[in-house]
Amino acid sequence: MKALEEKIRNEGEVYPGNVLKVGSFLNHRIDVPFMCECGKEFHRLFDGCGVNKILTVEASGIAVAVLTAQYFGCPAVFAKKSKTSNIADDVYSAPVRSFTHNCVNQVMIEKKYLEPGDKVLIIDDFLAHGEALTGLVKIVEDAGAEVAGAGIVIEKAFQEGGKALRECGYRIESLARVASMDADSGEITFID
Repeated sequence: MKALEEKIRNEGEVYPGNVLKVGSFLNHRIDVPFMCECGKEFHRLFDGCGVNKILTVEASGIAVAVLTAQYFGCPAVFAKKSKTSNIADDVYSAPVRSFTHNCVNQVMIEKKYLEPGDKVLIIDDFLAHGEALTGLVKIVEDAGAEVAGAGIVIEKAFQEGGKALRECGYRIESLARVASMDADSGEITFID
């Protein structure tokens, strides 16, 4: 999506440590009309795949997952990063290392929200090392459901997550693939 690449160039900020801050439109303040366009694009890419559930992990993936689910006419489910008093004990879970928080969370979904036979599209804001996506794939497969693919808003293609998951046979569609970033100049380059 060329419009997304331009938005990243114009509004994104590159920080040391390969951090790309896009809080102005994706994961702090949500540009709802623009994220709706991303949801439409995910629908176009995965239309006809039989998707009946959209899955993400809290928190930054929720907005784009919900806006994508509206085009599929299906529920959006999100994995929680911590057990709360209102979550049943009967859950699917997987450990997920957070790049931005530098910690490991045991993400979980109540079993009643993912069922055998579901065709699940995983949606997330970023793909870097692939740990969140790997954890969500494990949860889907533990549920006896099928991964239709993954829709990623921004992939840091210079990191290994996307490559490794594609080599495992998963279909991953990223709307913008960052080839490189430079914290000193703020320059961001993309893969066509």
